[in-house]
Amino acid sequence: MRTANYLIVLSTCFCLTAVAQEPIRVLIVTGCDYPGHHWRETTPEVRRALEENPRFQVFVCEDPEIMATSIHERYDVMVLHYCNWEQPMPRQAVLDGFANSVRQGLGVVALHFACGAFPEWPEYVHIIGRVWDRDKTHDPLGAFTVHVADTNHPIPRGMSDFEVTDELYFCLKGTPEIQILLTAHSKVTDRDEAMGFVLQYGKGRVFHTPLGHDVRTFSTPAVRDLLRRACEWAATGEVTAAPATSPSDANK
Repeated sequence: MRTANYLIVLSTCFCLTAVAQEPIRVLIVTGCDYPGHHWRETTPEVRRALEENPRFQVFVCEDPEIMATSIHERYDVMVLHYCNWEQPMPRQAVLDGFANSVRQGLGVVALHFACGAFPEWPEYVHIIGRVWDRDKTHDPLGAFTVHVADTNHPIPRGMSDFEVTDELYFCLKGTPEIQILLTAHSKVTDRDEAMGFVLQYGKGRVFHTPLGHDVRTFSTPAVRDLLRRACEWAATGEVTAAPATSPSDANK
């Protein structure tokens, strides 16, 4: 009887371990951007940051056509590191496939100038929450502090405020309801601007951050941690990893 109970416990532990180690399949969509955003340099850095979590299986595609292929059936989260700057809009099947995959539960993490993608597609703002307002811009490239505005959400929970060198965007517009997680104070607008927020689109969880101008941003430890936490949350609805830097460590 004891042997049988032992085998049951052992089997249960094995199953729980297998579930805990289930991979998260991440697709980075890239391949085009504004000329001042060097995606060929930043994409490998984004990939390396994500692969620091061994649970992530990271794939890169440089063609948005992949979004026409029911990607929610093969991936858990898509990192959108892309803007079709001065390029034709993708065909409607690509846009419809993108929207349908998110409705079906594909997580999305939108980075930096992904807000400027698909300008002629009205549905896009409903997916990523805010899009580029062509009449506005950003603070000059420089150092600023990103503040944790929501300490209860799983993505920033336990994270500290951090310094980053980037473009502080105040050029986002849209009316969908969003939950702001991170802010930074603009010297131009003299207001706190959203640096990270979440929303729901169908069954899909979406995290959007305007951070990510160049390699310096994605080399910042706190930003790398934020990427991993955002991808895990968008894929699973939770964050299991402890923040890389705790508030107490930041003060040492």
